[in-house]
Formats: sequence, C-alpha cells, structure tokens
Amino acid sequence: MWIFGRKGPSGFSACSTAEEVTQGIDGSALSAIVTGASSGIGAETARVLALHGVHVIMAVRNVESCNKVKETIIKEFPEAKIDVMELDLASFASVRKFASEYNSLGLPLNLLINNAGIMATPFMLSQDNIELQFATNHLGHFLLTNLLLENMKKTAHESGKEGRIVNVSSEGHRHPYREGIRFDKINDNSSYQTLYAYGQSKLANILHANELTRRFQEEGIKITANSLHPGAIATNLLRHHKILEGYHRLLYF
Repeated sequence: MWIFGRKGPSGFSACSTAEEVTQGIDGSALSAIVTGASSGIGAETARVLALHGVHVIMAVRNVESCNKVKETIIKEFPEAKIDVMELDLASFASVRKFASEYNSLGLPLNLLINNAGIMATPFMLSQDNIELQFATNHLGHFLLTNLLLENMKKTAHESGKEGRIVNVSSEGHRHPYREGIRFDKINDNSSYQTLYAYGQSKLANILHANELTRRFQEEGIKITANSLHPGAIATNLLRHHKILEGYHRLLYF
C-alpha cells in the first residue's frame, strides 16, 4: 500500500479515488455483476461503474436497502443503467436462483466482481450447515462464478472483449489457521477462531482466482481472474470485531 499519498508504479496512491483511477474509460458496452453492492466497497464500485456507462447488476441480500443506494446513484447519474437482484451467498439455493434468473434474462456478462463478505463473526452455520464465513466469502462466490462461467465465456467470445472476474480478498489471507484451509475441520466449533476463519476464507478466494486463471490460459479463454486486497477501508465489515473496529475509527474518523 502506498501511504501518505506517495504514488506507486501505476501513478496512483492510497489517496486516489475510484473515479480518478477509471477516468477516461468508456464502459457503455459492458455488463457487470457486483455482489454486496448495498454498502461499502460494493456500493462505490457499482456507482463508479455506472458513471462510466456499465450496466450494473447489484447482487445483494437486502434488496430494500440496495434500492435506496440505487436511487442515490441514479439521482447523481440519471442515465445510469442499474438493476437490483436478490442474492444470499450463504444459501446455495439463493445462489442457484440468482444465476438462473440472470442467465434467463439473456444479458451478457463482462465483469463479475465477487465483493460481498463478512468478517470475524461468532461461530454460525449457513443455511447449508457450513461455517458461515467460509460459506459466504468463498463457497457462495465459487458456486456463483461456476454458474455464470458459460455466460462469461460466450460474452468474451462474441464481443471480442476480455472478461474479468475479481475476487475481493484481504491481507488477512496471510493469517489463516496453521494448516491453511482446514477442509476437515470447517465446522469444528471447538477450535473455531474468528480471525483465522476469516483468513482461511480469504486464502480460498486467492486460490480460486489463481486456479481460474490457470484454466483460462490453458483453454485459451479470454477471461482474466484476479484477487485483491482493497486496503484498510472504513466500512461496516468489522462490526463483529469491536477491537479492530475501534482501531479503524481512530484512523478514519
């Protein structure tokens, strides 16, 4: 991270805004899905994509809350092309329903931004009885990506534009359990550690993107998959971890 406003090799710094980074880009021929777009990074991503003419699908659990975000964006950019669709990543049934509905619309898909996530929650199980952080942060996005891949491949082939899959990971991937991803202990409540479980899910995001890229290159498919650490950003992600949330507030408020 380039701190104190110092610019990196890209010409941007930690102080650069999304609008500055995307200046001059015309996305009017593109369609994008952004998960977790009702707040934080997801909402800002959707806003800036819409600013550049991208048709944005805001895939969210709380549709009512997201509709308010949509209204705010349209008020700022009246010509914005935005739709809101329900998606609960902690439910495989919801993921399948979303993907089926999206594909049935006949819309192309150039960009898939797997942004939604939770952090450091108490031990809980998803609707499919899987530890909630691993289910939401990784498995839900893994299934969603898989169900939308054929659409993305078709779009890339027919449009001649390279597709993009972005997994929003975290520097937390450096701090999973000692074993890395504990596939045999995902649901082990007795040894559950909130931050290690988060790191485990974020490590999975990176491995997922890396494997997708390897397969795309091997098959000659014009789609690129990336993972990223978004930096220390003041969002509601830390609501389950009061110590880290307090530290963030000291930095940003």
